[in-house]
Amino acid sequence: MEGKAAVLGSMDFVMPFAALGMDTFATEPEAAAVQDKADSIVRQKYALVIVAENVARAAQVVFEKTQRLATPCVVVVPFTSEPSGVATESLGKMLKIATGINILK
Repeated sequence: MEGKAAVLGSMDFVMPFAALGMDTFATEPEAAAVQDKADSIVRQKYALVIVAENVARAAQVVFEKTQRLATPCVVVVPFTSEPSGVATESLGKMLKIATGINILK
């Protein structure tokens, strides 16, 4: 499968990915700003989206609409010093779709 990759998060989070040549979408942590960037990512048909854990809940509203589609594959990555559990929760949802059960519970 070929496709573009996008990274969504704060400027500190997306900067290293930009150095790797990935398309980055730096955003403020406010829900409206995060959802606007997430919607832009969906419209541009990215195959892979890497999302910082601290903005994942706000972006989830947009990405839930594409959850059962093959793309985009949304991966939530912990970024803060104290993980909130959103990354584990997201992985559990993807595993449930793939296997029929949430093996992380």
